[in-house]
Amino acid sequence: MFAWFCMYRARCCLALAVAVSMGTAHAAPCLFEPQGEGHVVEVIDGRSVRLDDGREIRLAGIEPVSSGAARAERAAALSALIKDKDVVLRGEDDTPDRYGRQSAFVFPASSDTSVQSLLLANGEALVSSEVTEKDCAAALMAAEAGARNARKGAWAGLAVIKNAESPGDILAGIGRFMLVEGRVLSVRQAGATTYLNFGRRWTRDFAATISRRMMPAVESAGVALKSLENRRIRVRGWVEGRAAPRIEVVRAGQIEVLGGN
Repeated sequence: MFAWFCMYRARCCLALAVAVSMGTAHAAPCLFEPQGEGHVVEVIDGRSVRLDDGREIRLAGIEPVSSGAARAERAAALSALIKDKDVVLRGEDDTPDRYGRQSAFVFPASSDTSVQSLLLANGEALVSSEVTEKDCAAALMAAEAGARNARKGAWAGLAVIKNAESPGDILAGIGRFMLVEGRVLSVRQAGATTYLNFGRRWTRDFAATISRRMMPAVESAGVALKSLENRRIRVRGWVEGRAAPRIEVVRAGQIEVLGGN
């Protein structure tokens, strides 16, 4: 009787372990709803591929590195991962963009690790400012940080993160996705816009801007903008502006607090 009980208990524990394992796998980051599958026949660039059914897939959640690897090198990195291979697509929305491209997280067949995570871990991409799902964003940021700490790929150089005290270098990348790091000197509101100022010359120095309509989304994530004064932060986003470079913040994930003064 005792032996039977032990065997029964062992089987229950095994079943429980399998269930927990399956639940953990199901909860893996960025495993959104399935959007189909296909076979990669062409790598268009560092974040776009074409499937055998003609669909053009744009990798969601990442942006190319503005400096470092050339476009051909970025495409080669993606080719090495999924060219001529079967893939599974996942995402929150499979509606094509205005260019007919479908945005998705791409997974090699039989893998729970996205191609995006692999590119980030190899230092071949940056986390975009468009990831809204918290666990997915955290996983992608961790992959990027791992490559940065190991100085892999583009992180082997020194030009990936721009210095907020060098507005000319930032302005040279206008229209590009960029990471900018520095100390916030002041937080000021002018009309419907709040400015995180990294310099004293507002007409020339870099600033991150948050519009009034985006303020609730940023502050609901626990980012108290006034508390960022004299803190070192990293801002990611698209560079805009003319005389003075700007990055518009529309999501809290665009701001990383690095430390004090």
